[in-house]
Amino acid sequence: MAFPKLIFQLMLVILLAFDLCNAQGLKLGYYEKTCPGAEASVKKTTAHYISRAPTLAAPLLRMHFHDCFVRGCDGSVLLNSTKNNQAERDAIPNQSLRGFQVIDAAKSELEHKCPGVVSCADILALVARDAVSLIKGPYWKVPLGRRDGRVSNMLEGLINLPAPFANITSLKVQFASLGLNAKDLVVLSGGHTIGNAHCLTFTNRIYNFTGNGDTDPTMDPNYIARLKSKCTSVNDVTTIVEMDPGSFKIFDGSYYSYVAKRRGLFQSDAALLDDKETKAYVKLQAMSHGSTFFKDFAESMEKMGKVGVLTGKAGEIRKRCAFVN
Repeated sequence: MAFPKLIFQLMLVILLAFDLCNAQGLKLGYYEKTCPGAEASVKKTTAHYISRAPTLAAPLLRMHFHDCFVRGCDGSVLLNSTKNNQAERDAIPNQSLRGFQVIDAAKSELEHKCPGVVSCADILALVARDAVSLIKGPYWKVPLGRRDGRVSNMLEGLINLPAPFANITSLKVQFASLGLNAKDLVVLSGGHTIGNAHCLTFTNRIYNFTGNGDTDPTMDPNYIARLKSKCTSVNDVTTIVEMDPGSFKIFDGSYYSYVAKRRGLFQSDAALLDDKETKAYVKLQAMSHGSTFFKDFAESMEKMGKVGVLTGKAGEIRKRCAFVN
């Protein structure tokens, strides 16, 4: 009966291989032979910065998100504009991105150890995961093997990123275009549990919702009053407020409690109550204090990290993340 046992062992090997590699060529432990210790090096660099400035976790997560939504997770958000090209980094939604120095430091370290091996796109994916886990947020697997895109376009950065004033229909369409479903939308929106936002991204809701000096009727009036005390006019471009009041430094499920109470900061947060599936998820997490949020977030981040990746001989491995080779 040795033959069936051999078949069984071969099946286990095949299943394990399938788990480690997805159809796009990404693989767990991708750099084990070509750059041993690469992932540990990225984590060490990330920890160096997060230990000094824990609030960097939110913008680093946002940077990965913004990268994947434009041309896939190819590091295009890291490219600088040139004399002949305005890059997505300079698109209005990306002008508030922070944390590029973390990516550059990790890349510099790896270029010293293994020149031309580890992509900026992979470094960004790892840094986002490590930054969140270092502030006691969820941890997710990051299969590697992404290559860096050579194209970065400011207009694409403006058009393809979900807007803070988007309604549920447009949000679902945008996510679906990347292979992400309604659950991914409501789960990844939970990333707003950490970080701050500029007043300008939501002041129309509290000062001039329909153009007649009114407020958004879907927003809790008490929350509106609190926001008005911080954002003094519809044109306030300097003030920032917490997206998850009281725990904006802590990765937890409290975001859903605020959304359920009509205290979502953006219209795109409030919009989660306008769809049966996303509303049910908000209510579940609010009532259960985020019981499955970490597990769900990890799953959706793994899924998002595979969107539109370049592998094999596509793209390049940049020497410096802000410049095409």
